[in-house]
Amino acid sequence: MNRVLVQIGPITVYWYSFLILVAVIVGYQIVVSYSRKISYKTNEIMDMVLYLVIFSIIGARAYYVIFNFSLYQDDLLSIFMIWKGGLAIYGGVIAGILYILYYCKKKNLNFLRVLAIYSLSLLLGQAIGRWGNFFNQEAYGGKTTLAALKSLHLPQFIIDGMYIDGFYRQPTFLYESIWCLLGFILILFIRKLLKRKDGVVTYTYCIWYGIGRFFIEGI
Repeated sequence: MNRVLVQIGPITVYWYSFLILVAVIVGYQIVVSYSRKISYKTNEIMDMVLYLVIFSIIGARAYYVIFNFSLYQDDLLSIFMIWKGGLAIYGGVIAGILYILYYCKKKNLNFLRVLAIYSLSLLLGQAIGRWGNFFNQEAYGGKTTLAALKSLHLPQFIIDGMYIDGFYRQPTFLYESIWCLLGFILILFIRKLLKRKDGVVTYTYCIWYGIGRFFIEGI
């Protein structure tokens, strides 16, 4: 599996970094759209996007490194090489929520409403970002067989990419990506169905993602 998307001279662009960037851009567009639909203070919401992304990535990396420190203890500089993979969504969510809480208190904004705006974009961003794990051949599941993967009617490039360390593996990145995409669609439906949206979007995200992650982790 080639982790490199394109290389021009000394400049190397990795699939992992590219897909994270795509996830951020898509998430940004959703935040803008959602803010306008609920007639919220779009300018103030936009002001926090850049810092929110930065703190979320730092939190995601810190969480991963802390719980996998044995991978970095002999080469501490590799901690900063995030293009090689190693971001934990839990750390990103925790750091993001803390920053949103800080920003809302500073600007006197409704915390639950702002959190709902970003929760919706987060699910779709996760669905996109998980494909970065595919190209890095990480976040895969237990051993399986070629026949089992073919029975799922997967494209051949996914089957080929799941041949890791001499064995075929469960494509858990794909399971989670699909689960997040379905959750995004579900939240869009719920948001249109219910008039009171503050909190509902965020709670739905937590429940939906929690259930999916519980079963996927078992694989």
